Amino acid sequence: MKTLESVLIKHPFFENLDEPYLKLITGCAANVKFESGQFIYRQGEEANQFYIIRQGKVALEVCPPGKTPVTVQTVNEGEILGWAWLVPPYRCHFDAQATELTRAIALDGKCLRQKCEEDIKLGYELLKRLLPAIGRTMEATRLQLVDVYGKRD
Repeated sequence: MKTLESVLIKHPFFENLDEPYLKLITGCAANVKFESGQFIYRQGEEANQFYIIRQGKVALEVCPPGKTPVTVQTVNEGEILGWAWLVPPYRCHFDAQATELTRAIALDGKCLRQKCEEDIKLGYELLKRLLPAIGRTMEATRLQLVDVYGKRD
């Protein structure tokens, strides 16, 4: 039987992370499941978790007032979802909706923030690992905006 720690240690996000940090992080982790169509979080909600997607797909969407939601990024198996738990004011910037049955490991952001406050080296390690995910989301959003607003007739 696989433990959360044995799954996390093999994930690229946690690659080369010191074992004591991995144990701390595992203490903040839980398995979760989302049905197709279920929202994982909504824009504006307090951001208290991030996820390691083990199976399934999640659409990150923005919904302009009076318009249809626009998917700016799809997060797939093996990727991480959510970074706002580490960046004040700790609010979700997108809607995240499972587009198929999705299984993930949820990491408690409040728990991790407390551990990062207690050990700034851990905080720095997590921030370095999250920055590429933030960059991918921002680039996907930029490309979607160019697609939506860049066409002039």
